[in-house]
Amino acid sequence: MTVRAAWLLPKEQTREDTRLAPVGPMAPEGELRSRGGVIAGGDPLKATGVASMQVQIGTGRALVQGTDTQGAYPVAITAPETLTVTDGDAQYARIDSVVLRVLDPLYDTSEQPAAVVEIIQGAPSATPAPASLPGTCLRLWDITVPAGASAGVGGINWAGALADRRRYTAAAGGIIPRGWGLSFEGAYPGQYRDNGTGLDRWDGNGWSSVAERHYVAVRKDETYSLAANRYTPVRWSGADARSDTSMWTSTTPTRLVAPVAGLYTVYAQQTWPGGADQARVLVVKNGGVREWHMSFVARSTGGQGHAAALPVVLKTGDYIEMSLYTATALTNIPGTYSSAALRWEGPA
Repeated sequence: MTVRAAWLLPKEQTREDTRLAPVGPMAPEGELRSRGGVIAGGDPLKATGVASMQVQIGTGRALVQGTDTQGAYPVAITAPETLTVTDGDAQYARIDSVVLRVLDPLYDTSEQPAAVVEIIQGAPSATPAPASLPGTCLRLWDITVPAGASAGVGGINWAGALADRRRYTAAAGGIIPRGWGLSFEGAYPGQYRDNGTGLDRWDGNGWSSVAERHYVAVRKDETYSLAANRYTPVRWSGADARSDTSMWTSTTPTRLVAPVAGLYTVYAQQTWPGGADQARVLVVKNGGVREWHMSFVARSTGGQGHAAALPVVLKTGDYIEMSLYTATALTNIPGTYSSAALRWEGPA
């Protein structure tokens, strides 16, 4: 027997079954519910096309959750399982699902208790969707079965037919590995998950990155003009990158706002067209509380400019603006000549 489930068979569970199945407490989803999923380690329950219409599921361990009162079933697959896909529909494609399923006569209509790996067939359609699953079932892979597919006409192109649908679980208190999809809620404040590039923490309302980051980079799309002998704040058109929506809004288009207190780096870049005289770039904090000159061009013959970075300490809600000065009026300055960014480096 290669598909083993602990706490399922009334008299036949062996010591080997108990050793192989993940019987410890797993990540919760509620008071009586565990997060069903695959146990990480190697490439568990990997799908491989082994014949024109056959797929093999490799070894691995998982937890299959039933209803809350039914509980969760620890399962181990100790040898590869080979499954045969039914021939394709004559007209339409369909999407079948490879699942790990637990049958328990105490809770369903099955005749014998068993844990099985099987294929649940989807409905043929012009726009096929994955098969709906019965209870106590864990989706592992989806298989796109083309219309007319069979062993006699070449079967399934496994390189493009398999879609990984494995989601992962972990021991209680552990970090949930990233699997298929991140659209799930946490079970308790302080729970962690892998988002693919770092860690997220659940605060009771949503996931947020453990590595705190606050940044915004803004751009100007349209051409603009500058009057002579006055500082003019740049009105930005949009944000190319932004961690917090409050850091730049179209209602206050000149401002880059600090969402938290700390040390920030301000980046300012300006290219000057021909005719700019005594040209300056000024970074202004909170409308003039502090000012820093970032660059100076005595007289531009065209395409002259500078980029500079400046460390500043800001409180929550403080803002900076980039202002431009020229002794001669200028018109039709390309918006791409101006850019700025604000990045949080850490607490002050």
